[in-house]
Amino acid sequence: MSPVVELDARRLLCPMPVIRLQDCVEKQASGTKVRITCTDPGTMTDIPAWCRINGHRVLASEQLEQEFVFLVQKDLDGN
Repeated sequence: MSPVVELDARRLLCPMPVIRLQDCVEKQASGTKVRITCTDPGTMTDIPAWCRINGHRVLASEQLEQEFVFLVQKDLDGN
């Protein structure tokens, strides 16, 4: 079972949540999961789009009150 890295991107506005996610994912081993918590509603489209472009997977996404939480898995191809 791969580890889950927690990333807090609350109170950050576009494009910072995606940049923080990108920086975090780059440091992880292939297959690692990152749970990112955001407050910017734009992340509901931005993070899935970034994942598609970069070959990562959104395993789950949910809105909890004013927070948006994504579970992203780093690509399994080692990119």
